[in-house]
Amino acid sequence: MMAKPERKTTIDRRRGEAYTTLEVAHAILHGFDTHYRAFRFVSQQAKAHFENADWPWLQKAVRDRIAYYDRFVAETVTQLRERYNVERLKDTDWQQIKQHYTVLLTSHKQPECAETFFNSVSCKILHRDYFRNDIIFVRPGVATEHMDADPPSYRSYYPLRDGLRASLRRLLIDFGFACPFVDVERDIRRLIRAARAYLPRPFRVESDCQIHVLGSLFFRNKGAYIVGRMINANRPYPFAVPILRNSKGQIYIDALLFNSDQLAVLFSFSRAYFLVDMEVPAAYVAFLHTLLPHKPLAELYSMVGLQKQGKTLFYRDLLHHLKHSDDKFVIAPGTRGLVMVVFTLPSYPYVFKVIRDAMGHPKKTNRAAVVEKYQLVKQHDRVGRMADVWEYSQVALPKARFASEVLQELRTLAPSVFEDEGERIVIRHVYIERRMTPLDLYLKHRSGKVLEAAIVDYGNAIKDMASANIFPGDMLYKNFGVTRLGRVVFYDYDEVCYLTECNFRRIPNAPSPQEELAAEPWYSIGPDDVFPEEFATFLLGDPRVRKAFMKHHADLLDPAAWQAKQERLRRGSVENVFPYPLDIRFRRLFASKK
Repeated sequence: MMAKPERKTTIDRRRGEAYTTLEVAHAILHGFDTHYRAFRFVSQQAKAHFENADWPWLQKAVRDRIAYYDRFVAETVTQLRERYNVERLKDTDWQQIKQHYTVLLTSHKQPECAETFFNSVSCKILHRDYFRNDIIFVRPGVATEHMDADPPSYRSYYPLRDGLRASLRRLLIDFGFACPFVDVERDIRRLIRAARAYLPRPFRVESDCQIHVLGSLFFRNKGAYIVGRMINANRPYPFAVPILRNSKGQIYIDALLFNSDQLAVLFSFSRAYFLVDMEVPAAYVAFLHTLLPHKPLAELYSMVGLQKQGKTLFYRDLLHHLKHSDDKFVIAPGTRGLVMVVFTLPSYPYVFKVIRDAMGHPKKTNRAAVVEKYQLVKQHDRVGRMADVWEYSQVALPKARFASEVLQELRTLAPSVFEDEGERIVIRHVYIERRMTPLDLYLKHRSGKVLEAAIVDYGNAIKDMASANIFPGDMLYKNFGVTRLGRVVFYDYDEVCYLTECNFRRIPNAPSPQEELAAEPWYSIGPDDVFPEEFATFLLGDPRVRKAFMKHHADLLDPAAWQAKQERLRRGSVENVFPYPLDIRFRRLFASKK
């Protein structure tokens, strides 16, 4: 049993008022609880806005919710400074505050997130030398295993006892949709038929057969998702059921995602965070981890909107990995960037990106502009085509783990964010993202249908981003990567902009052959001008690539196609970008079946 810490009194010499370290602990926890109430309130509102087809609200809610955490941390720090003059507190005082805080969390529903909030607040006040001592939660102070809400986080249904159709009908009713279904009995039939295609043959319903679904819907873009698993013969079958709304205000089941790879794409690091209401987030993440056992907990926390908790878990995992490995950070494979120094640990599937102090020619940007672009992508709908990043400051890593080449690049190209403290290197600002195979390297070693598939997905990635009002700016293959599942994802954000801000133009005819051959263009070029015809010059030099590109994506070279997309966006159109294959959509799968 945890010992109760002493209620020590400290004097605020500035105002002559006495207060206890317990009061400080309460104040920090109050800041977190206020934040999490706001977080849940937005998530709870998502259902009504989905039912009303208020897509702009849903998009804005995802953006705004990301900013909540930093806002409430800043407010809490301000209150602590004003009320308690916390900069004067001694190490022993902070240790007592942490002990009190730990006791306060023993019956808390979000203890792991509250610990991360404590760390964020204390690290805003303390010097970085304290970041690894017993003042902050370097390791979890409160266990979250087997935590759950009341009622429980997931509901159970029993097909053998109640019948499969009745169980599925009850499952849908329990979500309490205000919108009517187009044809709920048809959707239930389709779910059963689609599931049979995935299940092994012959399939027998065993005595332990159950269907478990998380109690809250997952909202993103224009879809609501039921997430669950079927248990049969002690074997889990993960699934997700996307529900869409039509223009008449009716809802329908669009597909059945019934394997881990399909769910991995749905919960991909390249997608926007879900809006989902969770009283006990640890229970939701534990459930999701049974569906996606190979996906790190850090990414699962991020995908349900708790990206700060994701950051905490990722950093703990990184430190653990460094203790159990001995390879060195090296320059990441691929073409060297003009904006970032990018390095990686071969044994760890992430890359570390540090903004250079001076950008290489011909880049015309600066650190502040690059940070702004990365923040834009963080808050935007990434439609499965832009990699999420974790942003860290004051990251201390063992110097012995760096190859000399990496240290030299950091000293030379990013001295303002690089600090050599002897045995450790401190990087004042770094982005960390999933490592992918650079598309330019991937294409060099592929041919035939594999190469064609990569070019098809490259074009689809650009079109998906355009549907979300994003223009990548620099479309070179080196700025895209290929994931484990073969998806093409964009990851170089220093030139991204809103598609509606671009001026897509056709290159005018040259007045004479001499001017056409001149080194300088014969036409004026504005700062926002884009000439799609020029894409061919730097994208289609390889005949194999050109053949595949022109077969599937010749429209990307046509200014009119881009202008038409802009016009739809300006009219307020929110386009569907499906996080699952189109051929599993029920309207296609059962198109010819009555």
